[in-house]
Order: sequence, then C-alpha cells, then structure tokens
Amino acid sequence: MLNIQLAATAVIQQVLSNGRNLNQALDEALRGKSAWTSAQRAALQDLSYGTLRFHGQLRAVLDLLLHKPLTDERVRFLLLVALYQLQYGKSAQHAVVDNAVRAAQTLNIRASGLVNAILRNFLRNRASLLERAVQGEEGRFSYPQWWIDELRAQYGERSAAILDEGNRHPPMALRVNRRRGTAADYLALLAQQDISARLIEDDSIGFGALLLDKPVPVDKLPGFFDGLASVQDAGAQYAAHLLDVHDGMRVLDACAAPGGKTAHILENAAVQMVAVDKDEKRLQRVAQNLQRLGLSAQLVAGDAAAPEKWWDGKAFQRILADVPCSASGVVRRHPDIKWLRRRADIAGCAAQQLDILRALWRLLAQDGKLLYATCSVFRQENEQVVAAFLAQQPDARHLPVVLPENENGQLLPDERHDGFFYALLQKI
Repeated sequence: MLNIQLAATAVIQQVLSNGRNLNQALDEALRGKSAWTSAQRAALQDLSYGTLRFHGQLRAVLDLLLHKPLTDERVRFLLLVALYQLQYGKSAQHAVVDNAVRAAQTLNIRASGLVNAILRNFLRNRASLLERAVQGEEGRFSYPQWWIDELRAQYGERSAAILDEGNRHPPMALRVNRRRGTAADYLALLAQQDISARLIEDDSIGFGALLLDKPVPVDKLPGFFDGLASVQDAGAQYAAHLLDVHDGMRVLDACAAPGGKTAHILENAAVQMVAVDKDEKRLQRVAQNLQRLGLSAQLVAGDAAAPEKWWDGKAFQRILADVPCSASGVVRRHPDIKWLRRRADIAGCAAQQLDILRALWRLLAQDGKLLYATCSVFRQENEQVVAAFLAQQPDARHLPVVLPENENGQLLPDERHDGFFYALLQKI
C-alpha cells in the first residue's frame, strides 16, 4: 500500500499543481513499475480517480482539520489520498494511517506526526467533519463553484442530479459489430461467460446498445480482439444512427480519434469514409480500432477548422463534426476535467466549435446532412453554437433528432449513458 499511496500522491500533484491530464500522469507514474501486479495498477487508478472525483469534499474536510497552512504541498496531496481511502476505500483503517505516516517519512517531508494526527482526528470525528464539509457547495458536490453556478443557471433544480451523476462510477456499454452478428447473438455469448448485460433499445432509429451490469476488462469480452464488439458509451452510439448514412455515400468524420464513431458508421453502411484528426498519434488509434474490426477508411492528419489544407474538393453527403469541447458530460470518466477547466475555457471552446462548423459546412453537398456533436452539458457549446451558426448560414436547416428524454438534442448523464449533445443540420 505504501508504494501505491506514494504513486497516487505524485499523480494528484501532477494534475492539481501542474495541470497534467490524469491519464498521462498515471502512465508516467507506472513507468518503470513493470513488476507491479494488475491489482496494484488498479489500486493506483482507484486512488487517483477517486481522490479527484471527491476532491471538493476531501479538501473541505482537510481544511477543517488543519489549524495552519501546510508548507509542503506534498503533505496536502498525501492527506487527500489517505482521506479518500478512509472514507471510500476498503483497506483497514489502521493500515491506511500507518502507511501514510511511512509515506511521509519516505518523502522526507518531516510531517509524519502531523499526518498521523490529522488522519486519526478524522477517524474520531468523521461524522461531524463530513456534516460540516457539505455545508459549502464545493464540499457538497465536489465541483468548482463556477461549474455548480453554471449548471444551476441552465438547469435549475435538476442541476443537483446532474452534478451527483457526474460523481458516480460510469456504466460500461458495448457496441456490437453488425457486420459480425446481432446484439442478441452477443448477449448469448456474454451469458456463456457469466457476464450479465441488458439491451438498451430505441426502436425509432433502430438503436441498440448493450449495458453491462458490472464492468469487465476487455480481454474478458468474448471475441473482442476478433472485432465482435467494442466498448462505447451508449450515448455516443446515437451519433452513427442520427447521421442517417446509406451505402455508397461519401462520409467525413472530421474529428475522428479515437475512432469509435468512425467504426460505427462503417459497421452500419458501406460508405466511402474519410477520417480526419489533427493529432497524428491519436489517428494511429483510429487505424488500430478499424483493423481490429475489419474495417477500412482513408485516414488524414489535418485540422477540421482548416480543411483547405487537406480537402480534395469532393463534397461529402454526410459529415460528423464531433468537435473538441469541455467534456463536461463525461466527468465521471475523467474527474480531472472538473479541476482543470476554467470558466473562460467554455467561451473559448464555443468559438473554436463555431469556426469548425463554418469550415466544414463548405464541404457538405447540397441536401447533405451534418451532425454536430459534443460531450458537453453546457449550452454555450451546444444550443448557442448551433443558434449562432444558423443565424449566419441561410442555407442551413435544423432537423429534429430522436433521443430519449430529448431536450433540444441534449442527453444528460444517467445510469445508462454520459452527457452528449446532437444537432442535425441539412444544407438546403
């Protein structure tokens, strides 16, 4: 446990102090630890994700326990990790405290006595400390105050449920490769492996995703490496259906990496697919996903906002614009997002999204359709971007989309899917 606490402390420091992406920080922490077991790696991920997921609450508790500011930020991060373990973990409490004290000694922080006192004080007064911590909204919801305020302004009383949902563990959904079998066939294969799952259906657009009762490693999924199925959030699976593709069409996925939606479109229809992404390394992941599924596409490294640098001049009948965004709808999968984003970032994202939408519109054929998509729950990136585009583009018509509990194309995160927004536009 000692080494895992130390590694998690370093990860949290990289994210909160240095603004590093959580997955990148985890990868860095695991370098040189090839001897670690899968259980140790999973424990590090749990401590890192969990501490960031409940950072607002844990920080509020720690502030109540401290009588004066800490001189070494590593002490704060170590205490946050240990508090997460004591509140949410399954390890013995004495082991958590003892190892945290040893971790402080290993870091040469000279704060082992303080660490011991703080954690034991928490255990003695847990109930009252937690009750006081949630009196403030950041402690109650574990989000920055600006995020809480923004969602309340947009969603009113429903904002609390959206915030709470973002702190739960995400569901694991599968997409069955229709070229290799049906959802019913794959459900039977899962049952043979004692993996419990159910079908999420939307007959209005022929949609079907499989939702696992409990997440499992991909190497436990039958036929995964043979391309029978893919891991993809159920909300993300609406994109390929809403785009309304048919055999023979020329289709563009403009921000394609890591390629889940690209592959899903190709599974649904035999189209001429061009997949573009500005990150060449991430484009390699698209290639790997397509190869596993037995699919092919033309992969192009390029900026969706500057198509003149890569477009061949041939119009597309369908365009998927899954644009970069705040990712506010997927925070339960990426809890670092809550603490790395700033209010000003939302306006910056919206400006970039509108630029991409304008640029891609020139590539769309007459009567063609463009699906604008984000994984955001902020209206500045969603309805407001689409409204601004429609006000400037007289040849664009906003088509209705069919979604469960549809609110102008907005899917809010729940037990089945993450938060997404979709707007279908047709060139008239």
